[in-house]
Amino acid sequence: MFTINENYLKLPGSYLFSNIAKKVNAYTAANPDADIIRLGIGDVTRPLAPSVIRALHEAVDEMGDAATFHGYGPEQGYDFLKEKIVAYDFAPRGVKLDLDEIFISDGAKSDCGNIGDILGLDNVVAVCDPVYPVYVDTNAMAGRAGGYGADERWDKLIYMPCTAQNHFIPDLPAGKAPDLIYLCFPNNPTGSMISFEGLKKWVDYANEHGSLILYDSAYVAFISEDVPHSIYEIEGAKRCAIEFRSFSKTAGFTGTRCAYTVVPKELKCGEVSLNALWLRRQTTKFNGVPYIVQKGAAAIYSEQGQKEIRETVAYYMNNAKVIREGLAAAGFAVSGGVNAPYIWMKTPDGMTSWEFFDALLQKAQVVGTPGSGFGPSGEGYFRLTAFGTYENTVRAIERIKKVF
Repeated sequence: MFTINENYLKLPGSYLFSNIAKKVNAYTAANPDADIIRLGIGDVTRPLAPSVIRALHEAVDEMGDAATFHGYGPEQGYDFLKEKIVAYDFAPRGVKLDLDEIFISDGAKSDCGNIGDILGLDNVVAVCDPVYPVYVDTNAMAGRAGGYGADERWDKLIYMPCTAQNHFIPDLPAGKAPDLIYLCFPNNPTGSMISFEGLKKWVDYANEHGSLILYDSAYVAFISEDVPHSIYEIEGAKRCAIEFRSFSKTAGFTGTRCAYTVVPKELKCGEVSLNALWLRRQTTKFNGVPYIVQKGAAAIYSEQGQKEIRETVAYYMNNAKVIREGLAAAGFAVSGGVNAPYIWMKTPDGMTSWEFFDALLQKAQVVGTPGSGFGPSGEGYFRLTAFGTYENTVRAIERIKKVF
């Protein structure tokens, strides 16, 4: 008789955003005339940039001509896209990368979960708390997280609290050093950002203890201050870090799917190259991102494409300003929304994050994300995203002001 991966049975309920969708669907069914404004899941509302659309159309035409048709492409991505990534995303920051250190994929979420395929199951994992749930859940699925307790913690994970006291930036672990360290900056969900000095401490710590940093910088395009845009701006990071990036929020590719992961060739476990292992994993389990999609992604690096995505980022960050300043003026304690499209707010009147979710949905018909869904330290907080339309963002804040 076949068996199953019993680690899946340890997972509590369903994925956070699935739970939110169920609650919203139930409310909508009971209130079919409800005018719900969704500022919960980090999905975008602006259309793909005109430059991207033109490139997609041109690529579709190419696929209809035998002379320019593309079948299987390189699993790690086409050079025409990787060359632009190196030239636009890293070279201006003083970071040198070879093309074979970049792996094009269908999403940072996928890569953040799949990277565990090349890592030992006995690795001790450290996560920020609160944290993007994918880091925790995928390690739980693999068996690295241990058991899930009544305190809503996994007993093998190291939780690094990110609170108002430490400005939502994790402190270095005080005890035994973890093997794998997940960092996300600009941060999801708190919207916090780390300084050069702060990130150097983590790189030095990882190199000293032989730890691997898994650095998620999916929101780098939203940075407005003089802070690190890549972990590889820090000396020594290529020996201890993998970086994940995405076109989802930068260029509206949430439904188009394109991202990339950087695995430096200097990064080794003993004599074993992680770059070589990831290449082996990708060429075995992944057939690559479609040619059409990669052509669309490459178009954002044109002069016009860069202008268009800057306008989109500015649109969302204006929404973030509306949320942050509106809530602050109403007396809420808020953070984020400066270098990230997320606003992290303290729930009012001692409400739990799910109590606030229910009250916000029922009284204001606004959907956000309960902080406890991101980890124990997220209790008493709530996340709102800036990815709605400007009009809905303004309406949502006015509703919240009236109700609370």
